[in-house]
Amino acid sequence: MRVGVDWGGTKIEAIAIADDGQPIARLREATPRSDYDGCLATIATLVSRVEAKAGAMGTVGVGIPGSVDPLTGIAKGASSTWLNGKPVEADLRRALKREVRIANDADCFAVSEAVDGAGAGHHVVFAVILGSGAGAGIAVAGRAHHGPNNSAGEWGHNPLPRQDVTEIPGPSCYCGRYGCLERWVSGWSFARDYHEHASIDLGRSQPLAPAEIVARMRGGDRLAKLVWTRYIDRVARGLSLVVNTLDPDILVFGGGMANVDELYDDLPVKLAEETFSPCFYTPMTRALHGDSSGVRGAAWLWR
Repeated sequence: MRVGVDWGGTKIEAIAIADDGQPIARLREATPRSDYDGCLATIATLVSRVEAKAGAMGTVGVGIPGSVDPLTGIAKGASSTWLNGKPVEADLRRALKREVRIANDADCFAVSEAVDGAGAGHHVVFAVILGSGAGAGIAVAGRAHHGPNNSAGEWGHNPLPRQDVTEIPGPSCYCGRYGCLERWVSGWSFARDYHEHASIDLGRSQPLAPAEIVARMRGGDRLAKLVWTRYIDRVARGLSLVVNTLDPDILVFGGGMANVDELYDDLPVKLAEETFSPCFYTPMTRALHGDSSGVRGAAWLWR
């Protein structure tokens, strides 16, 4: 039996799966935000509870919203910034009283989809998350590819390629830079773009949710269509870097924007225009396991 934990910014989820991938038990709790010790305690409690429900102890893999220094086990680059600088690897081993395998949450997503999801049967899977942020993970032969710095897949913290004058320097990012892809291709950025130009919504203090903007687009809202077209253009420019450099066997999408059906009609056409090669045959699909992929992939770290 394998146990996976998804240490997210808003929720912490644990799952126990059988060797064939079938779920046995699953629990989640709200993340104690900005409370590192509280997060460790929540993880230990959730693992204990899912193992009690499953009636067995298992290996434990944990997906975090960042990565760890491969030499020191210190967390780095986490969007849940209270993890950064903490000895996450050692602290999780101590809290769970066993060895733990840790990976970036997007890497876990990639592994899940590569093992028994939408990317099964493909050698190199590039899994893209377009949610409240934007990131990616790489799986090769069903295993997460990390690199010597544990930095593989940090697609969202590259600059948007071929920026026009309206995109320079770009919005500030929590990483301290400006114009990161995450600030252009997340669901939040799509909503922000519409909100900044929608005069009919000037009285709103908060942007519409992306799903509401997509509904307006489908209803004939011209601005929503223009914003969507610009969003697709930015996603395509960003992914052209991936195709030109890695040329993965498949692109698998997760996150809220992956649920927009038009993505799979409009993005392939635009991405084909942006890549160096005059041919573009890479399949694109949404994740088979949806929101469950991250926690499942954490469990598969012991595969």
